[in-house]
Amino acid sequence: MPKISHRAENMPASPVRKLVPYALQAKQKGIKVYHLNIGQPDIETPQTALDAVKNIDLKVLEYALSEGNLEYRTALNNYYHSLGFTDLTTDNFIVTNGGSEALNFAISTLCDDGDEIIIPEPYYANYNGFTNAINVKVVAIPSTIDTGFALPPVEDFEKKITDKTRAILICNPGNPSGYLYTREELQKLAEIALKHDIVIISDEVYREYVYDGKHQVSMFDFPEIAENCIIIDSESKRYSMCGARIGCMITRSKKIHDAAMLFAQARLSPVLLGQIAATAAHHNDEAYIRKVREEYTHRRNLLVDLLNGIPGVICPKPKGAFYCVAELPVDDTDVFAQWLLEHYSHNSETVMVAPMSGFYSNPELGKKQVRIAYVLKEDDLRRSVELLNDALQKYKLEFNL
Repeated sequence: MPKISHRAENMPASPVRKLVPYALQAKQKGIKVYHLNIGQPDIETPQTALDAVKNIDLKVLEYALSEGNLEYRTALNNYYHSLGFTDLTTDNFIVTNGGSEALNFAISTLCDDGDEIIIPEPYYANYNGFTNAINVKVVAIPSTIDTGFALPPVEDFEKKITDKTRAILICNPGNPSGYLYTREELQKLAEIALKHDIVIISDEVYREYVYDGKHQVSMFDFPEIAENCIIIDSESKRYSMCGARIGCMITRSKKIHDAAMLFAQARLSPVLLGQIAATAAHHNDEAYIRKVREEYTHRRNLLVDLLNGIPGVICPKPKGAFYCVAELPVDDTDVFAQWLLEHYSHNSETVMVAPMSGFYSNPELGKKQVRIAYVLKEDDLRRSVELLNDALQKYKLEFNL
């Protein structure tokens, strides 16, 4: 038998996708599965993007430029100018195959084996995979559900800095918690980055989806860290086009940009068809984003209220993105989530959730929690919560909880 690398053996499974085989088996048995586990919106992709692909007039699907084709980078540059960052040019952007590749480029550019990145937790589960793959250590700053995942004192970040620290990675607004950073918190992080000459990697893919009249503050709002800042962006959630696999890494630092371009060239090019779709999507005006934001606001309010109506469930109201974290009255949500798919159904229906163990550096911290994405329409959300409530009652009886 061939030998498998330690890197592969140590690669963590995705808490979002590892239960997919059980979901497929449930569907093969005729059970309908409500997918609350993954951030795949049911919101329609802008028609302009779909039409651009349908009406493509190319004789050859050729390689795109490694940094991304100029037409799309121009669309991105215009978008960022509309946000107020008028000093950016198309040369500040590296187009990537989704935000995931942008994160890989950023971490690979900054870190060698054994280096460290500080991340507040819970955090997007794939941060574990991205860092693990290149032997980079995650140093976590924990937050708790009883405070609504409010960020601990920013000064706690500085206490974790060592000679191995290369970056602080944040997601704003956050996945999975929906936490939204304040300007004051970001200012302190910027000051820490300058003081210790480390980089802030700010994952801002949910920028548009902030609620209750609040506004997302970008790390680009702090020009003093121009040489110490990388922004991660993606079209997946902004325009509900996850399958296009188009994102970007943006930095004002030419040194970081040029180093990251070596990784971009090594993987050849980002998806051509995705760039064509994304360029067209940016032709939409604010009306599209505003309509989607209103829909997510309604879904958030509905879902959180319904979840908190289940005995024993705790679910803080998120301020952004389209996820919430719920604590359930069970001992192990990995076991419960699998049980939902293998052994539970009501009227041939069940629900799929993402256990939170994979969203922490220490899986034990998420043992009683699940991430739920409010990416389904109202009727489906209501039915999903009905199923979850019924399942919890049956689960507690079966296991004497």
